[in-house]
Amino acid sequence: MWRMKHVFLIPALAVMAACATTPAYGPAKSDRGVGYLSQQIEQGRHIISYTDPDPVRARNMALLRASEITLMEGKDWFEITSEGADTEESRGGGPSVSIGGGTSSYGRSSGVGVGLGIGIPLGGGGSGKTTQTIEIVTGANPKPDRPSAYDARSVDMNLRVTAG
Repeated sequence: MWRMKHVFLIPALAVMAACATTPAYGPAKSDRGVGYLSQQIEQGRHIISYTDPDPVRARNMALLRASEITLMEGKDWFEITSEGADTEESRGGGPSVSIGGGTSSYGRSSGVGVGLGIGIPLGGGGSGKTTQTIEIVTGANPKPDRPSAYDARSVDMNLRVTAG
């Protein structure tokens, strides 16, 4: 019986640990904060962005937000009309080189100085954040037969479980 309890306990702890390290799905608290931002451009057209340390999760959560907006409008599908990703590198991610110079004059004598500095990251650094941005149009059935068109209910059902 002791082993049976551990068979269920270990996967549950693994899921809890994964959720503890993954930011919760939700709105961003600032323009570059983790989470989603969305703006309606016109009726049935929206721009959605999702920022996350993991680029795959950023795209999936942008799709999840697109499905939420589509369903809130009472529509069935959405189509991505444009998309892009922006990755922000964290500080301390790699070596840097700086070059500087200057002149000075004091009384009758003058001097010129040139310096060269090399920076080596001492901290562990960290990964940056990726912001996935998609522009969508929403619609009612029938869904267009194109790879850029998604069924909102299916996306919501399949990605909600990974939202954390």
